[in-house]
Amino acid sequence: MFLKKIRTSITKLIIPFVFNFFQFLKTNSRLINFLLEKKHRANNYYNFEKKIETLLNKKKMIALDVGSQGGFNSDVFFLNKYTKFFKPILVDPIQDGSKNEKHQFINKGLWSYKTNKKLYFLGKRPGSSSMYMPNKDSLKIYGFKEKDFHLFDVTKTESIECDTIGASLKSLNINFLDYLKLDTQGSELEILKGLESYKPLLIKCEVQIYPMYKNMPSWTELLNYLNGLNYLLVDWRTIGPHVTRSPVEMDMIFIPNFSNESGKKIILNRQNEFISLMLISGQISLLKKISEIIGLKYSENYLNIKDRYFD
Repeated sequence: MFLKKIRTSITKLIIPFVFNFFQFLKTNSRLINFLLEKKHRANNYYNFEKKIETLLNKKKMIALDVGSQGGFNSDVFFLNKYTKFFKPILVDPIQDGSKNEKHQFINKGLWSYKTNKKLYFLGKRPGSSSMYMPNKDSLKIYGFKEKDFHLFDVTKTESIECDTIGASLKSLNINFLDYLKLDTQGSELEILKGLESYKPLLIKCEVQIYPMYKNMPSWTELLNYLNGLNYLLVDWRTIGPHVTRSPVEMDMIFIPNFSNESGKKIILNRQNEFISLMLISGQISLLKKISEIIGLKYSENYLNIKDRYFD
């Protein structure tokens, strides 16, 4: 305890000098962003493979990756060594998944109802293609220089067949969904409206605080809708540069609201999968607290693990 206090005191003395040095070099923001990223991934230090193997007992977790250019977990939300615990279903109306023998593939769009939607295709930046027209007036807020605005030129439009998540999963005989990832450039809310009876244990959703596309729903509508579905926001991670002091785009992480009976039931009915997802995503302290509140089993797999994020 005494040595810990000394280390803390020394650190408090050193940090201001380090900060001033990096400020002089005009790299203080980069340093802070680097350290924040390291903090978010601090629990990657652990290897939970054996614990998850025990929890799942050869069962795969169902993952729906909507906006899957680059493949499952291409954004490295979690370490790639954990992808073996998932049965991914990839969704992308742009790419042809017929040659994808490794994963199931839905080669159409998703929406709140069955329909055809116009897709604005950006040939110079395919990953930013959207059901909404790009708003170039917003690009400076995202840190883009005017010489790069041409990357958001619409090179063609296509009519895309769309259906709901619920109907699409039922057609594949999928009865439940463990992990849902949404990265669809503004249409996340409309896609969530098509969840129907599916209740993912963890949702990772891209959210634009400052809209990059015209007439897309506001981020507050999306959060209110997920709140209405009985989900809690438990984490967010900044995406890309911005000229505002707060992020203009984030990945937000949601789980069922464990503080009421409905959310508690969802978690307890699939608690092995829930514990596995929380370990994989590094949410150790929260997992411990939820365990205390609703009485999760298999606590030997996580109660003695130190959450390095809070060190």
